[in-house]
Amino acid sequence: MDWMYTLSGFLVGLIVGVTGVGGGSLMTPLLVLFFGVSPATAVGTDLLYASLTKTMGGWAHGRRGTVDWKIVGLLSAGSLPASVLTILTLKYLALDEKSLRGLVTGVLSVALLLTGTALLVKDQVKKIARRRDGMVFELHHGHLPAATIITGVLVGTLVTISSVGAGALGMVVLLFLYPRHQTVKLVGADIVHAVPLTALAGMGHLALGTVDLVLLGSLLLGSLPGIYIGSHLSSKVPEKVLRLVLATMLLIIGLKMMFYK
Repeated sequence: MDWMYTLSGFLVGLIVGVTGVGGGSLMTPLLVLFFGVSPATAVGTDLLYASLTKTMGGWAHGRRGTVDWKIVGLLSAGSLPASVLTILTLKYLALDEKSLRGLVTGVLSVALLLTGTALLVKDQVKKIARRRDGMVFELHHGHLPAATIITGVLVGTLVTISSVGAGALGMVVLLFLYPRHQTVKLVGADIVHAVPLTALAGMGHLALGTVDLVLLGSLLLGSLPGIYIGSHLSSKVPEKVLRLVLATMLLIIGLKMMFYK
């Protein structure tokens, strides 16, 4: 079975390398629906998997200077405390397996549907943020930090429970909040912010006992070469087509997860 996990890691890594999104959105439901891994363990394992794989992307963006560190700081100011509070709440509630499964699958299905929708409306959000006459809709400068921190809180909570939401969903919100910013710097901020968030949330799940380290190793064995190959193929594959396919898959999986028992 380990080679199947490694193959799955490779395929998901390939998609992440080509599109830049899809890691947690695909890996967690794949582990639950295809391999029968318990939802909580799938989430916890995927969070540590994501922190290690996203480190490569974050390092690359940092070297290229395509990271807005102020946005990273504001997002982290909301997401990291939210992640800790979410883990502490889960520990305090000490839910039985059935209740925990219901909570995780419920939040996961919503996160997948939101992420799929976010991928579909990404271009429309850019257009909404800019009027036809070239004017830009944006929050008052004084409100931007608070709005970014609140975004971090929501993303941090969502990611800690479902492992989904730090990628496409967070990116769409950033595009709306910062329409004047270079998209590449927002992408860089989104990826770099996801590294400490998924690492912290993953360590929290490790403390709760909802991480399978053997499974994690098998996934990484396949995903790291997958991401490397995918990143070199990205310029040769039409991104809009892939985004549409990925969004459709996420919406279907999200609906399927809603009825998972």
